[in-house]
Amino acid sequence: MHKFILMLFLAVTAISCGTDADAGEFVVGSDYLAVGNKVILIDTVTVDMSTINFDSLVTSNQSRILIGNYDDPLYGKVKSNSYFQLASDSYTLKNSGSDTETTNYVFDSISMILKYDNYYYGDTTKVQTFDIHRLTQRVKPNTDDNSFYNNSALSYSDESLGTISYKPRPLEKDSINIKMSDAFGAALFQKFKKREITDFDTFNEYLKGLVLVPSTSNSASVVGFHVATSKIRLYYSKYQADTEEVPFIMDFTILDATKQFNAISSDKTGTLLENLPVSTSKLSSTLTNRQGFIQSGTGVACRIDFPNIKQLKYIAANGAIVDAQILLKPVANTYSEQYPLADSLKIYVADNLNRVSGSLVNSAGTAVYGILNKKTDEFNENIGYTVPIGAFLQKEMLKQSDSKSSLILTLPAISKAVNRVVLGDQKHVNNKIQIKIYYISY
Repeated sequence: MHKFILMLFLAVTAISCGTDADAGEFVVGSDYLAVGNKVILIDTVTVDMSTINFDSLVTSNQSRILIGNYDDPLYGKVKSNSYFQLASDSYTLKNSGSDTETTNYVFDSISMILKYDNYYYGDTTKVQTFDIHRLTQRVKPNTDDNSFYNNSALSYSDESLGTISYKPRPLEKDSINIKMSDAFGAALFQKFKKREITDFDTFNEYLKGLVLVPSTSNSASVVGFHVATSKIRLYYSKYQADTEEVPFIMDFTILDATKQFNAISSDKTGTLLENLPVSTSKLSSTLTNRQGFIQSGTGVACRIDFPNIKQLKYIAANGAIVDAQILLKPVANTYSEQYPLADSLKIYVADNLNRVSGSLVNSAGTAVYGILNKKTDEFNENIGYTVPIGAFLQKEMLKQSDSKSSLILTLPAISKAVNRVVLGDQKHVNNKIQIKIYYISY
């Protein structure tokens, strides 16, 4: 009796939400076309939202040096240090064949050259400051997978080898040049001159690597630089009496991209995410002002659940979800020119412990994304991410077991950026989730 009442209630609810005409331009596949078939539009299914935090993200081998620090009004103090190991194509000074020639070489200066890769986040109109420090620990991962993560860290000396304060111009083709310590450069130069460094092993023993550390008091953005073209450049010259000095250079680059990583962190003290639980749990949107949060780099992601989706199979003896879409709306005033919205969302399927099983795919097995509608109106009501979820919901509805899968929403550049999005849940005052499910009975 109870089951019959539930079936009747769902059928009445579904039909009250839409009829054949409600399908609009929706086209049913030929497999379902028959006299008496009925397409119902359902838009009242419960959607739960929460925020999770991945335990760690791989940030090595991402081809980007990410450096900066800023105070985010929603996510707290965001910071990225960048660690890397250096190498050179040659470990000998210029030599035309004479053993005594190098005695005339003198050290001039040493600098770090960083080339913008066009990525930035935050306020680049304000001065950013960072220092270069020498690593006291080899760039060697503690894990078996040879990767470094956003929460990885290596020990380094307190002494600054170079500092710069500048206003970033990340969209230019220019580079920034940081003059480094003459004492450090001269000592390194002497190692080559005396042939105490002759190959990578002896070089790496002497200089294990460097780390770029942003100032916590004088930065307002995070900026990206190319790994492949950034370098340390040592300048030296050949001194000859009564003649002009002949300049030479020796470059040290990041030849092995797996030995460069960004340690990205956020201090969430005083924010809605201050009590974000461990990676296997979730923080309900009922505790975060009806909002779900996503942030690249730090591992913050939004989780979507459909707790009652299995009830739809009781609408008809034979029925199927042939299409479904969900519209996720960014919360007004959480994005701006400084904090722009990403063009898309990357979506994964996970279990109740947030363990990812794969990407969200359509019925053809192709990965699908949440695509941002940029068309604005007077109140920005149309701005949002549309996600096709028909194949996912059909599979969830027909599951024989009690297990349920969730959708995990992230941003595409999750491991090498700090972009973020705040989404409203189904009961948010102004930016509610909208869902449309096309169900056919046959």
